[in-house]
Amino acid sequence: MNLSLSFFRLLLALVCVAACGTATGLRANPTTTAPDGTVLPGTSWVIHAGALIDVQSGAVRRQVSIAVRDGKVAAVTDGFARPRAGETVIDLRQYTVLPGLMDMHTHLTSEHSKQSYSESFFLDPADYALRSALYARRTLMAGFTTVRDLGDRNNVSISLREAIAKGWVVGPRIFTAGKSIATTGGHADPTNGLNQEYTGNPGPAEGVINSPGEARQAVRQRYKDGADLIKITATGGVLSLAGSGQNPQFVAEELEAIVAAAHDYGFTVAVHAHGTEGMKRAVEAGVDSIEHGTFMTDEVIALMKQRGTYYVPTISAGKWVAAKAAEADYFPDVVRPKAAAIGPQIAETFARAHRAGVKIAFGTDSGVSPHGENAREFVYMVESGMTPLAAIQAATVEAAKLLRVQDRLGAVDPGKLADIVAVRGDPLKNIEVMLDVAFVMKDGRVYKLPAPQ
Repeated sequence: MNLSLSFFRLLLALVCVAACGTATGLRANPTTTAPDGTVLPGTSWVIHAGALIDVQSGAVRRQVSIAVRDGKVAAVTDGFARPRAGETVIDLRQYTVLPGLMDMHTHLTSEHSKQSYSESFFLDPADYALRSALYARRTLMAGFTTVRDLGDRNNVSISLREAIAKGWVVGPRIFTAGKSIATTGGHADPTNGLNQEYTGNPGPAEGVINSPGEARQAVRQRYKDGADLIKITATGGVLSLAGSGQNPQFVAEELEAIVAAAHDYGFTVAVHAHGTEGMKRAVEAGVDSIEHGTFMTDEVIALMKQRGTYYVPTISAGKWVAAKAAEADYFPDVVRPKAAAIGPQIAETFARAHRAGVKIAFGTDSGVSPHGENAREFVYMVESGMTPLAAIQAATVEAAKLLRVQDRLGAVDPGKLADIVAVRGDPLKNIEVMLDVAFVMKDGRVYKLPAPQ
């Protein structure tokens, strides 16, 4: 069947619905989807859900109806409600429905490969931007309707955020840090490892600072660029072409200047940190989240609990780099020992932090690990001692709190944006069903329907 005929049949069906005042049951078939995978058109839906996980109370509601109008959840009622005139029924009676998932640590403008260290010499910013649209689509189709993007180059993620918001490409809602902030030679210094002809002397505009004054300038530049939050690299990192993966890379005065300036502009501050001392300094400075947290000590855990600092574990990235470190020719020589030492530690750190009661938000570092496989983090979290419900809450209500958008995201509640996903099976009994999200709605628009059974 050609696309024009499919589209014509869909329009004919919708005209009939409007004219006759009846409702139609929507199922996955070629006549209901456009070439980009979205359902056309639709602003009023009634979802018949076999089960709905209430992430705020932890309860599971059986046989409920979710009314969606104008991009928001209008009502959640018991039983399978009859649709009103003009509404379309989405039949998810055999599925478990959840809020749209949220990943608090992604890099949508890249995906690590053997070519990652050389491709910047051959790819233009436009190439990265076009490729990032593919990664964004994979992420959304995996059920992740909102992400934080924590570091890019050339502000590609800011342009991607705008393209998605305008409907030019398909992808999740993005909150982006733009270019991460580092110190000279630090983990996010974009010239690490280059021939001296290319290193130059990057400054605050490029995200490299060396004083409290430059720290404030870098934050203000991110504001000028249109970023949504600030990301700093408080310690060395695994994948940068530098010797240490743990050393502290900011002094306290620089961190305090960043946090003060960021909070003046309404930014939260996310902090890449593996080493203990850099982590401690960042928490004491008042940052909002620690990413990775590999060598987190009991002292740091106590500080994070005292300050209310979130932990975003990224177990997926740890497992991925550890596996790649075992491949002889995958990483450069300076990277391989860091990947082998740091990668395997993150799951154990997560387990200790969770047992201690640190606030945890879901994050994968996708872009290190492959995009679209974000849900594997659920499996790793549960393997490390978290209950399936708590893991799902980390990717919904807790992530929304970290983003400070809990008034509009993170739960299927009346008045919130209609970000809704569904899986076949019960993720509270088998978390692996999260690896196969069958239904995706974002802002009340359907992007993925269950395959025919």
